[in-house]
Amino acid sequence: MKYRTFGSTDLSVSAVGFGMWTVTTGWWGINDDDFARRLTRRAYDLGINFFDTADTYGNGKGETLLAEALGDVRDRIIIATKGGYDHYSYGDDRRGQKEIPQDWSPAYIRKAVEGSLRRLRTDHIEIYQLHNAKMDCLTRDDLFDELERLREEGKIGVYGPALGPAIGWEDEGLYAMAHRRAGVLHTIYNMFEQDPGRAFFPVARERGIGVLVRVPHSSGMLEGKYTADTVFPENDHRNHRTREWLEQGLRKLETLRFLTDGRGRTIGQAALQFILAEPSVASALPNIYDEDQLVEFAEASETPEFTPDELARVAALYACDFAPEAGRPAGSRA
Repeated sequence: MKYRTFGSTDLSVSAVGFGMWTVTTGWWGINDDDFARRLTRRAYDLGINFFDTADTYGNGKGETLLAEALGDVRDRIIIATKGGYDHYSYGDDRRGQKEIPQDWSPAYIRKAVEGSLRRLRTDHIEIYQLHNAKMDCLTRDDLFDELERLREEGKIGVYGPALGPAIGWEDEGLYAMAHRRAGVLHTIYNMFEQDPGRAFFPVARERGIGVLVRVPHSSGMLEGKYTADTVFPENDHRNHRTREWLEQGLRKLETLRFLTDGRGRTIGQAALQFILAEPSVASALPNIYDEDQLVEFAEASETPEFTPDELARVAALYACDFAPEAGRPAGSRA
């Protein structure tokens, strides 16, 4: 495992992190807490020291299970969590990925931080994120004054928005980096979904902001496991994906064979190396739901880095919606 400095801090985080959402929300068909703890511990054993969770994952389960799995090595791991959704009042109303009401009042965000500290069994949270923050959150001076107080008290370290729930929120990301003391920006970015990530990176580099990337495999498409016959179980959140999404994704995937043929990396590892080619990215957070996949992704940072030619070919493909001819070197018919 390779490690990266998180923005302008002295934190050293694993280039591949572990997100607790796949093992604690039930959206991926996983409802076994013992399995979740074992997989989390296995991630640590493989060199992953960065763990991302949220207070709303399982109404606190994401934080509780992380503490149960890794409480004995707390001083060797770096924790990022999120707050803002009022799961205390509306946690029972959540169905699947449906959003529940948010509360950005200073009193609530302090309550959220204190609750996270208790569940994580720690006295500090290195990276605190405003969960799916919108402009009504980011324009509140009183909220950011409270975050500064929490930082001065040592309860949180760097803070900033986790953008979502879906891809987008360019205005929010740029505003937070320009007008708030954002030390972290969490966004969706992958070879198939490069915007608005590309707009964030130059600003993040300039300001020393650590970027976290989730969905690096485009909801699993870039893992290379889907076929035209793939059907997702009813309890898997990908079940809502259309047949057209699957067919288009498989078409695009065919154009990326040059990243794996003779290159010593799987397409799942190449997807992570593409993200790690961006210097402002501190850690990529793949969706991990079994041990074989965990091992494959944990080894990704040690596989060959992207060459300038590979990056250029991916850029050309993206610009032309992955038309096969766009990704071929000049003069090539192969």
